[in-house]
Amino acid sequence: MGEQDLPGVLVFALGGPAGLCEEHVGDLQKYFRLITMQEFMGNKTHLGPKIHAVCVWGGKPAIDRELLQGLPALKIVANSGAGVDHLDLKLLASFGVKVANTPWAVSGPTADMGMALLLAAARRVVEGHQLAISPDTEKFCLNWLGQEVTGATLGIVGMGRIGYKVAQRARAFEMKILYHNRKCRKLEEEEAVGATYCERLDDLLQRSDFVMLALSLTPQTRGLIGRRELRLMKPTAILVNIGRGLLVDQDALLEALQTGVIKAAALDVTHPEPLPRDHPLLKLKNIIVTPHIGSATHQARLHMMENLVESIRASLDGLPIPNEVLVK
Repeated sequence: MGEQDLPGVLVFALGGPAGLCEEHVGDLQKYFRLITMQEFMGNKTHLGPKIHAVCVWGGKPAIDRELLQGLPALKIVANSGAGVDHLDLKLLASFGVKVANTPWAVSGPTADMGMALLLAAARRVVEGHQLAISPDTEKFCLNWLGQEVTGATLGIVGMGRIGYKVAQRARAFEMKILYHNRKCRKLEEEEAVGATYCERLDDLLQRSDFVMLALSLTPQTRGLIGRRELRLMKPTAILVNIGRGLLVDQDALLEALQTGVIKAAALDVTHPEPLPRDHPLLKLKNIIVTPHIGSATHQARLHMMENLVESIRASLDGLPIPNEVLVK
C-alpha cells in the first residue's frame, strides 16, 4: 500500500517547536498518511475527505467548528497527554467524532516532575545553582537554608493517576500524605501510600507543608487556588502546580509570594505559556517556572505515540478505542 492509499491523519506540523517530534514521526507514517495543517489549508477541498483522524500534539492543531466542517470523514481526535481542556468535547460529539488521550503514558514522568519541583523549591536548588556559578560569589554562606522534605506533610489536590503516583514517590521520603479529591480512594489504595483523605480542601491547605496540584482543568477547578486559599496555607508552605496554569489565580500567587503569605512556588504550568517576558512572577527569587515538561521524556513520548496509533487504528477498524474520553 502506497502512502497515498493510507488513511489520512491531520497534524499541525512535522518537527519544529510545535510539531510532532521528528524522532517519532515514523511511528505514525507506518500506518497513516500525515497531512500537515499547512498542506490542508492549501487544498481543503481535495484533502478534507481523505482525513480520518486528527492527531493533537501539544494542543495543536486547534479544533473548532470550521475545521470540523471541512473534515467530513473524520472519526477520531487523538490527543497527546491526559488533559483535554483545550478540546470542546460536546462539539466533537455533535459531529460524531470520538476522542482519545494518553493518560497512562504521562502519569509516571509527570509525577517525577512534581517531585523534582518539590525538592528543587524546598532546597532552593535553582537559587543555589545561580549563587554557586555567580562571578560575584566569593564565599558560601553556612546559613543559606531551605526546607526539610523528609517527614514533612504533603497535600495532594487531585488523586487521580498522576496524584497517586506522586503519593507513591512521596512515601519514599517518609512524607505524611493528605489528599483532596472528588471522592475517596479505596481503603487499600490509601493504606498502600499512607494517605489520609481531606473532604474539605481548606483542611488540607491548613495542614500541609507542601501543596501539589495534580488535577484537570474544568469549570469547577478553574481558579481553585486564589487569595483566600493561599492565606489558609502556612507561611512556610510551598505550592507546586503540575496540573494547569488556570487552576491558580496568578495575581493572587504573585501577591502571596511577594508578601510572605507562602514561602515559595514551583510551576510547570502557567497561563499563558510562556508567560510574557516582563511578567512579575518571573522576577521573583522564590519561584521556579519550567516550560510544561511534565511528560517531556523520550520514553513517555514514544509511549504516547504508540497509544495514539493504537487509538486511531481501533477507531478506523470499528473496534473499542483504548483511553476513549467520554462526554460527561
